[in-house]
Amino acid sequence: MPRAAPSSPDPAVDAAALLRRIGFIGLVVAVPLAALVSRRAIVILVPIAVVILCLATALDGAGRPVGAGLRRVLRTRAMAAGALLAGWTALSIVWSPFPGTASERLLNVAITVGLTLAGYLALPDRMRAANAYLLPVGVGAAALAAVALGLFSGAALRFGLEDDSTLERGAMLLALLVWPAVTWLRSRRRDVEGLGVAVAVALALVLAPSPIPLLALAAGAVAFALAAWRQQLGVRIAAGVAAGLVALGPLVPFLLRPIVAPLLGPLHPLSQALKTWTRVVTSEPLRLLTGHGFETALRGRIVGMLPPSAPTSLLFEIWYELGVVGALAAAFVLWSAVLQSGRDHPSLTPGAMATAMTAFASACLGMSVTVVWWLTSVAVAVLAFIAIERGQFRTSRPKASALPGIKG
Repeated sequence: MPRAAPSSPDPAVDAAALLRRIGFIGLVVAVPLAALVSRRAIVILVPIAVVILCLATALDGAGRPVGAGLRRVLRTRAMAAGALLAGWTALSIVWSPFPGTASERLLNVAITVGLTLAGYLALPDRMRAANAYLLPVGVGAAALAAVALGLFSGAALRFGLEDDSTLERGAMLLALLVWPAVTWLRSRRRDVEGLGVAVAVALALVLAPSPIPLLALAAGAVAFALAAWRQQLGVRIAAGVAAGLVALGPLVPFLLRPIVAPLLGPLHPLSQALKTWTRVVTSEPLRLLTGHGFETALRGRIVGMLPPSAPTSLLFEIWYELGVVGALAAAFVLWSAVLQSGRDHPSLTPGAMATAMTAFASACLGMSVTVVWWLTSVAVAVLAFIAIERGQFRTSRPKASALPGIKG
C-alpha cells in the first residue's frame, strides 16, 4: 500500500513564525533594554515591533479577524466611556488657550491607541510558550542592566550612556512589565523564577533616580496580594479606588493638606502643591464644570497660568483640563476596564490588577498620562498581558499514564 506523501512545509507560515519571534523580541526584550540608555527608544522601537507582528499575521492569518476583534472591543462599556472622553477632549480644544499644541498632543494619543489596537489584532489567538517566555527573559535582563547602571551611574553619565530622565523612563517601563512577566511564570508554576524577576526589578527601582516607579510598583504589589487573597474583592477595591479618586479629585487637597502640612511642614513641595491645588479649586469653581481645555495644565506652567508648585498628578490635571464631564468619563473608563481585566482567565487576575494599579499610581504620583513615552509604555504592558493571556490555551501536559491505551 503506498504511503501518503508528507505535507510540504508552508514557507509563508515559517516566515510568519520567524517574523513573530523577531517582533516579540523587539517588544519585550529590546525595548526594556534600550529604554535604559535612550530616551526615544520606546517611541521608535515599539511601532517597528508592532508592524512586524502585523506582517506576520498578514502572512499566516493567525491573528483575530479584524471585524470580530474590533466588535469585541467596541462593544465594551469601557470603550463607550472612552469614546465620550475622547470626544469631550477634542471638544475642549475649542476653549483651550493652546489649540495648536493640544491638537498635536491629541493626535499623538490617538496614534498610540491605534498602535495598541493594531498589536491586539496582530497577536495570535494561541501564543506559543516559547515566545511568551521571552517576556520574563527581557524583563530580567533589563532589571540586571538597570541595577548595573544604578550602581555605576557616575561612570555611565561620564560616557553619556544615560541621564536621570532616561533611567526614570526605563524604570517605569520595568515597573509595568514585571507584572505580566511574573504572571506568566506563575501560570507555568515557576514561582521561584517569578520571585527572582520581581526581586531583580524591585532592586533596580530602589537604585533608580526617581521614587515614583518604586512607589507605583508598591501599589501594584498591594493590588496583586489583595486579588490573590480574595479575587473578586481585590478587583472591586482596585476598580473602586481608581475610579473614586478620579471622580472625587477636587476633594483630595482638602482631605490631604491637614495631614501632610503638619507632618512634612508647610514649605515641603507636597504641601505647596496641595495648597496650590486648593487655591485653584476655590478660586475658579465654575471651571470645574468645563475645565480649561486639553493640554492647559502642562503649558499653563510654562506661560505662568499656573504656579510652578501646581501638582502634576492625574487627579489634578484631568479636572483642571476637562472638568466634571472628562473626569467622570475617565472614572467610568477605569471602573469598567479594571473590572474587565483578567475576567477570562481568573489565574491572571492578580497580575492584571497589579499592572492596572501600577499604571494608575504612577499617573497619580506625577507621570503625565498624555506624554508619548508613558502611553507607549502602558501600550507595551497591555500587549504583553494580552500575549500571556493567549498563551493559556495549554497550561500543563497530561501524564503518559492518563493517555488512552497507556498503562502506568
